[in-house]
Amino acid sequence: MLSIYIHVPFCKSKCPYCDFYSAKPREESVLGQYEKAVCARLFSYAEKYGRRTVGTVYFGGGTPSVFGAARLCRVLDAVKAAFAVCADAEITAECNPGDVDRAFFETLRAGGFNRISMGMQSANADELRVLGRRHDAETVRRAVQAARAAGIGNVSVDLMLALPHSTCETLRRSIDFCADIGAAHVSAYILKIEPGTAFASRAETLGLPDEDGTADQYLFAVERLASHGYAQYEISNFTRPGFESRHNLQYWRCGEYLGIGPAAHSFVGGRRFYFPRDLAGFLAGAEPVDDGPGGGFSEYAMLALRLCEGLRRDACAARFPDGAAQFDAVRRAAARLPCHLVEAGDDCIRLTAEGFLVSNAILVEILPKKDVRDV
Repeated sequence: MLSIYIHVPFCKSKCPYCDFYSAKPREESVLGQYEKAVCARLFSYAEKYGRRTVGTVYFGGGTPSVFGAARLCRVLDAVKAAFAVCADAEITAECNPGDVDRAFFETLRAGGFNRISMGMQSANADELRVLGRRHDAETVRRAVQAARAAGIGNVSVDLMLALPHSTCETLRRSIDFCADIGAAHVSAYILKIEPGTAFASRAETLGLPDEDGTADQYLFAVERLASHGYAQYEISNFTRPGFESRHNLQYWRCGEYLGIGPAAHSFVGGRRFYFPRDLAGFLAGAEPVDDGPGGGFSEYAMLALRLCEGLRRDACAARFPDGAAQFDAVRRAAARLPCHLVEAGDDCIRLTAEGFLVSNAILVEILPKKDVRDV
């Protein structure tokens, strides 16, 4: 099974924390040029890899809603023409709450979209202002209601933790708001100050929580989301029953995927490759850059340990010739760490919520080094 990711690198404005590749389209014609370039690449990949079966399609950004519902649907039509998209495929579009209405969602629904990822980030006005967001909480509420009225009930919302001047109380209000609007899924990410962003230039004056404060917010979020019926299934992802992100699970289970657009990455046939962060080059037909082999044991284990289901011995044995022995080596290393961070059983290794907070340090300790990748 293959997944397809379409990067839509357009935004109306750049948020001060964002490091994703995006640009403000200077002319409307650029959107049409981009649509044609993406569709052409889809058919060239189908010619190269065959009419593969596709289980998930994800339009991310940037801000896909800026691209327009009609263009999104035409690109999805090209995906369906080039590949064998499953009848029950999960098809997601990321949206800015301030850019959408019921007509937008009705067009998406008619075109085959069945999941929305909404860039909420916070339900607190002061935090949204600091983040440079153009919406408020009520705009999010109306957008979720519009999606549901159009027949798209699978709505995920993004939530950011450890924001400037944030506390567990401000976080509680955001989490309770997610539950109140009936979000099916919540992606809750700790704010990371990325080099080159506007936040990076003034990180010392932002009023960010310290490490202990950040840890307190993360553990509070896990507990509070659980109290509202959102089960954690990955470091930063929480779901109502049956609404896990199948597309992201494809990544975390080391499945194959094709990424199209500047900065989009792919993993097919044991090789990784990506398009440079260059819109003009992509429009001109630039080829992706080879990024070497992928899918080795350490990479597979690292991704599996992001999930609450953890790394399983039987799955390792089924995937790698020496997978059982490699699992046993990881288990022995994990067993030396405190049990409040790692649960190391004979058949499964998993990190606890406290372990997720220091997952990078744990992975360095327990995984073989030769093929670990930062994915």
